[in-house]
Amino acid sequence: MTDLVTDQRTDLVASLRRAVDGDVHDDTLHRGLYSTDASNYRVVPDVVVIPRDVDDARAALDTARRLGAPVTTRGGGTSIAGNSIGPGVVIDFSRHVNRILELDPEARTARVEPGVVMSDLQRAAKPHGLRFGPDPSTQNRATFGGMIGNNACGPHAVAYGRTADNVSGLDVVDGTGRSFTAGRGSLDAVPGLDGLVRANLATIRTELGRFKRQVSGYSLEHLLPENGADLAKMLVGTEGTLVTVLGATVDLVPVPSAPVLVALGYPDMASAADAVPALLAHDPLAVEGIDARLVDVVRRHHGPQAVPELPRGAGWLLVEVGGQDDADALDRARRLAADAGTDAVAVVPAGPQAEALWRIRADGAGLGGRTPSGAQGWPGWEDAAVPPEKLGAYLRDFEALMADHGVDGLLYGHFGDGCMHVRIDLPLDTPDGIRPSRDFLVASAELVTSYGGSLSGEHGDGRARSELLPLMYSPGTIDLFGQVKTLFDPAEQLNPGVLVRPRPLDADLRRPHARPLLPVAGGFTFHEDGGDLTTAAHRCTGVGKCRADTSAAGGFMCPSFRATHEEKDVTRGRARMLQELANGTLVADVRSPALHESLDLCLSCKACSSDCPAGVDMARYKSEVLHRSYRGRLRPVNHYALGWLPRWAGLVTRVPAVARLVNAVLGVRPVARLVMRAGGMDTRRQMVSFATERFSRWATKHDVTSGVQTSAGWDQAERRRVLLWADSFSETLDGAGARAMVRVLRDAGYEVVVPDEQACCGLTWISTGQLDGARRQLEHTMSVLAPFAANGVPIVGVEPSCTGVLRDDLLDLFPEDPRARMIAESTHTLAELLTAPAPLGPGEEWQPPSLEGVEVVAQPHCHHHSVMGWEADAAILARAGAQVTRLAGCCGLAGNFGMEKGHYDVSVQVAENALLPALREAGPEAVYLADGYSCRTQAAQLAGRQGVHLAQLLAGERR
Repeated sequence: MTDLVTDQRTDLVASLRRAVDGDVHDDTLHRGLYSTDASNYRVVPDVVVIPRDVDDARAALDTARRLGAPVTTRGGGTSIAGNSIGPGVVIDFSRHVNRILELDPEARTARVEPGVVMSDLQRAAKPHGLRFGPDPSTQNRATFGGMIGNNACGPHAVAYGRTADNVSGLDVVDGTGRSFTAGRGSLDAVPGLDGLVRANLATIRTELGRFKRQVSGYSLEHLLPENGADLAKMLVGTEGTLVTVLGATVDLVPVPSAPVLVALGYPDMASAADAVPALLAHDPLAVEGIDARLVDVVRRHHGPQAVPELPRGAGWLLVEVGGQDDADALDRARRLAADAGTDAVAVVPAGPQAEALWRIRADGAGLGGRTPSGAQGWPGWEDAAVPPEKLGAYLRDFEALMADHGVDGLLYGHFGDGCMHVRIDLPLDTPDGIRPSRDFLVASAELVTSYGGSLSGEHGDGRARSELLPLMYSPGTIDLFGQVKTLFDPAEQLNPGVLVRPRPLDADLRRPHARPLLPVAGGFTFHEDGGDLTTAAHRCTGVGKCRADTSAAGGFMCPSFRATHEEKDVTRGRARMLQELANGTLVADVRSPALHESLDLCLSCKACSSDCPAGVDMARYKSEVLHRSYRGRLRPVNHYALGWLPRWAGLVTRVPAVARLVNAVLGVRPVARLVMRAGGMDTRRQMVSFATERFSRWATKHDVTSGVQTSAGWDQAERRRVLLWADSFSETLDGAGARAMVRVLRDAGYEVVVPDEQACCGLTWISTGQLDGARRQLEHTMSVLAPFAANGVPIVGVEPSCTGVLRDDLLDLFPEDPRARMIAESTHTLAELLTAPAPLGPGEEWQPPSLEGVEVVAQPHCHHHSVMGWEADAAILARAGAQVTRLAGCCGLAGNFGMEKGHYDVSVQVAENALLPALREAGPEAVYLADGYSCRTQAAQLAGRQGVHLAQLLAGERR
């Protein structure tokens, strides 16, 4: 970078800070966070602006225009074609400019700011029986500004049309600084536009608007006199290249009263596509296509229970049909099925089964990021569309084209509109793969245009396809697009390089320029990602499910983002900074302050490992970064105080009298504060209490057998043996759950044994990135537990986070050690064991005690949710008759996180998302159920509520 460019950036940043009340960031962290979206591209901006309101945004636009700086606007950042990244200034509307200004049920309209998340408008409109018609799969994080920019559609566009068809007015600022409201008959707002249209009527009428999903280029057909000369609709889909949208008036439609889902099975996807034209005659609400291989990926990712039974076939159509009432909808569904060309039919009324089927389709964008072989799937040819009657033939040719080029991808899409989605395993991991990837994309463009199709059917052209527009349009139309650009943005400052005079589609690619980050001694192996942290970090393709529904309580993924709403605190943002580390130009070192700031508020909850469709495990990545950063160096003091907690607790509780003395001393608040301050902990927290009787001593007193000599699976009395593994928390801090498990397991017919020596999983070492120490702990633990696993003795864990280590992290730390796999497969939660079929489980004769009339507020531990799943626990409580409120979200303490200095306020904010409101609303007799020691600690410290382990509840302990 030259000094002149540096001076220009300095002037730009200073001017923006004077003009804007909101946040203006030119630091490494924010430039890295906003360098990419959900596409394959990376463009580092000079500055990121987060305006407080519309006037702030205007001030930012004025300043950038005056100084000649390019501007790109952004909402949820889920643009797949590179539409929402750019040089110069990036303006993020999602944080503050996100108000629903008006909702008029009589007129069926709403006025929204560009940062409004679509699902927020849906919630606001639902009480009036209304909704916004188009609904992309990212609707719970996509903003209206982005939907307008890309002309988003979604499954229900078959019935309700595209975003353009549902927008009646736009408040905009163009590239010259003109502010106006675009709508029908408003062409005079832009001098010369009306004359340009009239001079090109033939071109517009013959080349544009040929079928519904033709959204590539500028949709100038809306400016035709016969279409009402509607400037608002034309500006939808222009991807921020002509105007910046500051507000929109959108139309609402009635919510279908009785939708019915019809699942139709066919031999393959192309055969399913052949059936679409006959189905469209029945006016369906949605016609979606899914492939057997995508269904298999859902089963692998979420478990067999995630996929309801489907009609036989290898390709399916999911068709939604509405009606005046249930009977009418069912009758219409049956008539549609009769024209479907298949007898593999399932009619599914609205309910859990229909929701589960729709979830398969909704998760396609993320799950499709991995091909069936496990290779990374990339966007780039993500949403091409053809007229629906040509879709079957196009699919056959496209699958042949993929085979010819040696690439693969999972196919799914909006078949009713002829729009096909696929992410393809293009060889983008090295620069050598750029040329063959380009060749494939050019060939794909030639194929789709041969069918009269569109390069893009709903995501826009962006950086991925703009260069290919001359394959789809005549030179005259391409020149017309350029003239339109000149009228609105003569200096070409708005989203440059997109649509008009585009950047090459193989410029600015992110993945080929990422260097490998191979394993280091003592760290995680990343064996599922070829041993490369870079490959693991690039699992994140930016679909943004981690940002979903941030305005509402619920959901496990990214608890800190739910508290702060900052991009740095979401899984995607953290992954972006790891990708910047791999790139090496902006973040050059693993010790970079920007990288550590992005990871600081990660609670290591592991929810992303299960909830992220791409399988990102940020807890593991954070641990690895800390390991690499501090290996062989002095660490922060809290790493020693909290990371070595099992060691300190073991020393304190070795002698009961010492434990009583330490508890008494630390019970003096000034002393506790001194100790906590010295240990890097927040002094607003309370110190833990140490057990005055270790669980192992209690077990000896109560005739619980210990030792490897008991590792055989059956004894002479033919009672099934189970190894009760008491982790360090249960052994030295709170043994109530472990003690209750002995009683419950004995009542269920098991002979309970315990190891003859303490075995720690190393969780606190893992969470603080002390992986050498964690390995030492786990080496010992495997030597203790492996003989039991080898002899078929099930291992049941007490603490969910520690149980999760044996089921998950152990396998990546020791992928070549057969003991690791054996222990992982033998380890269970209490609920999993009690609900398992015989001979592992206790059998049908065991029934949980009655909990009829008992109100339970259940807090599933995050690791329980993400690694083991909580369904077995829910099943036991249902069998027992309990009235359960199941919380969805982290408690906020998350082991050492909430204890550390600097994290207290966020920890409390996270608790306020679900836990604390639920405890306040629950009656005084309600049981707070939390297997996690941290969850019980958080509730006790912030709400004064004592929690119980599932074993305690089943043993009759409710306090």
